[in-house]
Amino acid sequence: MSGHSKWATIKHKKGAVDKARAKVFNKIARQLEVAAREGGGDATTNASLRTVVLKAKAAQMTNDAIERAVKRGTGEGATGTYESITYEGYAPGGVALLIDVLTDNRNRTGSEVRNVFSKLGGSMAEPGAVGWQFSRRGVVHVTGGDEDAVMIAALEAGADDVAADSDGFRVTCEPSAVYGLRDALEAAGLTVESAESTMVASATIEVSDADDARKILRIMDALEDNDDVQDVYSNFDISEELMESVSA
Repeated sequence: MSGHSKWATIKHKKGAVDKARAKVFNKIARQLEVAAREGGGDATTNASLRTVVLKAKAAQMTNDAIERAVKRGTGEGATGTYESITYEGYAPGGVALLIDVLTDNRNRTGSEVRNVFSKLGGSMAEPGAVGWQFSRRGVVHVTGGDEDAVMIAALEAGADDVAADSDGFRVTCEPSAVYGLRDALEAAGLTVESAESTMVASATIEVSDADDARKILRIMDALEDNDDVQDVYSNFDISEELMESVSA
């Protein structure tokens, strides 16, 4: 499992769940609004909207909340105008960060992201300096089966790869196939912990220094705490023991 995923899991276990869920819902609602505005409010014909709706349901967002966000996007409710921007940067140890935002004020968000890096020991990068290291993939984390069972079910459902991680298996596929793959794995009796279309690094950087690890996690935490930031992708790998230690 990537360091980013381990960090997110630990953060979820430690954090105030209700507060974290409200922030997640707010970000997904913004994504729904933008997808509906750009491609229409019908998820059967708008692939981007369909993907976000599935993401919203996976996060247990109510149908009413989903519908309200879609209606705002199609002009049936009060709405803002959001711009999609990707920032790039580096954390200590040469760790690459890719930050996707939806903002109604480019100057404000850019300043806030820049302040996170400058205050916590990172640096902003020029466009393209980091992005080439990542590609979009579908990723499903599975528990509750042995490797052969997971491998057979995943490959029959069109997965590209299955790899063991610390608490189960990481199954990768084309981004458009992730939710179909999730359904197929669940139908095979496996437990799906998460399923998402995400950016995956082509190579990871192993972080063994505790001070660097602590700074990296602080930067990740500060960025994801920003309401305009939708996703933060990284290429660090930190051992379970060090992750637990610096997250304590």
